[in-house]
Amino acid sequence: MARIQDRDMTQKQIAEDIQTAVQTLRQGGLILYPTDTIWGIGCDASNEEAVRRIFQLKRREDSKAMICLVDSANRMQRYVRGVPDVAWDLIEFADKPLTLILDGATGLAPSLIAEDGSVGLRVTKENISHELCYRFQKAIVSTSANISGEPSPACFAEISDEIKQGVDFVMLSRQNDTSKSKPSQIIKIGFDGQIRIIRK
Repeated sequence: MARIQDRDMTQKQIAEDIQTAVQTLRQGGLILYPTDTIWGIGCDASNEEAVRRIFQLKRREDSKAMICLVDSANRMQRYVRGVPDVAWDLIEFADKPLTLILDGATGLAPSLIAEDGSVGLRVTKENISHELCYRFQKAIVSTSANISGEPSPACFAEISDEIKQGVDFVMLSRQNDTSKSKPSQIIKIGFDGQIRIIRK
């Protein structure tokens, strides 16, 4: 595992934290974990039952699709039938977290795919979530750690007890990080490469 910085944890503790999170995901469980933006609720993005548990925990309509994190642009290709050329450039040169909504979703839980067949994917470059995705070797759901309609928590301390108690494993990494994070930029790209900015 690459050296990951967390001033409150040793490398061994971080490795064990990630290992337990991966085991939880493989068993169909839900995790609470730090991402490249805000803290997220996650599960195996190919596990429909686990995805539905997240919808229930958030009290969210399943018509509102959730995004997924992957560790690399190459991994993204497993979940989309043909990544437009412009997407590679956007990922390479993005200077802040970027979620791409791409057409032709495949290999994911049906509830994650929008009615038009698209899915939101983001290559995470943040150390913990990147290593988690790399170790899991699959896409991981990432949705804000809050009840639907309530404010998204900017740091771990703002996450409600209901959310913490509703998952199967809460990661220890970065819990004491009080820096305020923001949601990602969102860009939709059609099969033809046409770009539409959803959120700056």
